[in-house]
Amino acid sequence: MQKKALIAMSGGVDSSVAAYLMKEQGFDCIGATMKLYQNETIQVCDSHTCCSLDDVEDARAIALSMNIPHYVFNFSDHFKEAVIDNFVNCYECGITPNPCIECNRHLKFEHLYRRAKELACDYVVTGHYARISFEEASGRYLLKKAIDPSKDQSYVLYSMTQDQLAHTLFPLGGMSKSKTRLIAEEQGFINAKKHDSQDICFIPNGNYAEFIEHYTNKRYPEGNFIDKDKNVLGRHKGIIRYTLGQRKGLGLALHEPMYVMAVNVADNTVMLGRDSDLYTTTLDAGNINLISVSSIEGEMRVKAKVRYRHTEQWATVTQPTPDTLHLVFDEPQRAITRGQAVVLYDNDIVVGGGTIK
Repeated sequence: MQKKALIAMSGGVDSSVAAYLMKEQGFDCIGATMKLYQNETIQVCDSHTCCSLDDVEDARAIALSMNIPHYVFNFSDHFKEAVIDNFVNCYECGITPNPCIECNRHLKFEHLYRRAKELACDYVVTGHYARISFEEASGRYLLKKAIDPSKDQSYVLYSMTQDQLAHTLFPLGGMSKSKTRLIAEEQGFINAKKHDSQDICFIPNGNYAEFIEHYTNKRYPEGNFIDKDKNVLGRHKGIIRYTLGQRKGLGLALHEPMYVMAVNVADNTVMLGRDSDLYTTTLDAGNINLISVSSIEGEMRVKAKVRYRHTEQWATVTQPTPDTLHLVFDEPQRAITRGQAVVLYDNDIVVGGGTIK
């Protein structure tokens, strides 16, 4: 019996080629674009964003060229609550979130996955660069790194459950980005040379503070920069403008380079220190999800990433409670930041991960 796949089509080249590959493999394909916001909401008329009106039209055109049906699902309310409101709340609390992880967790693999079930689809298909396999010995589905290390997106997918992995396909996980673009050009796709979307789609200019102030219609009060001894070093321009490890944009003339060590919401201060003050060997994480194992018994040796562009490092992990992880790194790591994800790897297999506390 022909398998049915719901293809998440953002209007970009990756999801378009994913749709093409699934059709070539004989799947009964349906294209679906998630409408996550109005351009006016994020103060843009045009830009390199995903999910904008132009992207919807690109996705529709690609689907039409392949003779597959295309739907637009309005998930803007869900996106506002799960991604944008969470993003703003985190910065107001001195936490640095990863909205791409929350979008995958709540939109692609919750709401879109639910819609796929309603349409009697066997799989959700996306253009992510990662791989899924089934391990007979453990009876578990595994999430693995992409073949192309420069495009690997397994870090932002660590929250996927066994059920979601069983009904998801990543057809690009075994190829390079250059191969993806070549296929798009060979098929005459209008987006073959389209730029990749921004990391944070709803802030295309990268100015987080400007977006938050516009979104909340609030002005965040100035406060003091302090050092570890609580000496005042100057005035900051509102805590939403600062994150751990930051040096640029402090606006201070100091006798040596200083970096953000902590953001304290209670007294509206930003603590600065030397680069050496940013290193630590331990972290705790909550809201965890394990993939390759059901739980971690005793100590487990892993490699771990504490941010998307971080080079994974050796660590020992334990699971003190059902929803917490404790990591001890072999070497001190710089600027381990509250709100970011820590993701654990066993070679190319994602063990699991959680939110740094």
